[in-house]
Amino acid sequence: MQILVFNAGSTSLKYKLFEAKTLNVVQAGNFQHLKQGEHIQACRDTLRAIKYLTDIKIVGHRVVHGGPEFREPTSVNDEVFKKISQYNYLAPLHNPYNLAVIQASRIYLSNVPHLAVFDTGFFVNLPLRAKIYSLPIKYYKEHGIQRYGFHGISHQYVASEAAKILKKDVKKINLITCHLGGGCSITAIKKGQPIDTSMGFTPLEGLTMMSRSGDIDPGLIFYLNEALYLSYQEIYDLLHHESGMIGLYGTSNFLKLLRAVKRGNKKAQLAFEIFIYKIQKYISAYWGILGDVQAVVFTGAIGAGDPFTRKKIIEPLKFLKKTKILAISTDEELAIAQECLKFL
Repeated sequence: MQILVFNAGSTSLKYKLFEAKTLNVVQAGNFQHLKQGEHIQACRDTLRAIKYLTDIKIVGHRVVHGGPEFREPTSVNDEVFKKISQYNYLAPLHNPYNLAVIQASRIYLSNVPHLAVFDTGFFVNLPLRAKIYSLPIKYYKEHGIQRYGFHGISHQYVASEAAKILKKDVKKINLITCHLGGGCSITAIKKGQPIDTSMGFTPLEGLTMMSRSGDIDPGLIFYLNEALYLSYQEIYDLLHHESGMIGLYGTSNFLKLLRAVKRGNKKAQLAFEIFIYKIQKYISAYWGILGDVQAVVFTGAIGAGDPFTRKKIIEPLKFLKKTKILAISTDEELAIAQECLKFL
């Protein structure tokens, strides 16, 4: 009996085939730099390449945004698929690709359940003081405008792994988890539960990212529209696709940016400093909220994969001197496979 997991990103598709009894990986693949429309073909190529399709009993899928409706892992039928698609506008860089892969794989594997596991699920019980924006309360109650949080599968997984490393019960420790990659987010975790996180109603809020702006003054949107005559679509594209490292330096390739930083390129150094500074601000704020932190955990391609960046983040933060700094590679596919096993 086997479990197939798809993890679709905005320009990537990862998959892992697990043996259900042991959760050992039987087969895996990673498609990168996909363009619009290529996710479906990558999914089809994967399904053709897997030799053991008849042994697959369930397919798990990462879905970034479940909106206010989807909190727990959910079996996908036509009605659920349609409802999830209504939240595509909240995660436009991810949800459409998540759903494209679900649709393609449901055609090839129509006789097994397909389980959607939501990045927003980990943050369902955020305290209201962190969840609700300072807007008239009706927008929360009537329209579901709130902080949803993202990268939840990753934050939950590395928190659990950190507890194992520390040899403590995750429900008895406080952690700050930093997921740094193409998208970046930081979460404050108190006794196993998130109490705040940097991404909000959409994955646009929070840290400076590779192409996303992160936190800005909302008044800038009106200025861009009224004074600089940018249309709604132009502002949308600017904040999602043309900001962050692309806007500040000209590339979303973090390795290229680092090489330029080390060569002394001043434009690259400024972009890097802004990236680092935002992370330091959030870590400092969450330290203050938690009061006592057993570990700061770095994950994601940048967080776990780049010691130079970790060092630059941590060095000036003297209050972390006695705190464990952990680099843990996330395994969202394994976390999704574990949810699939529970479902079965």
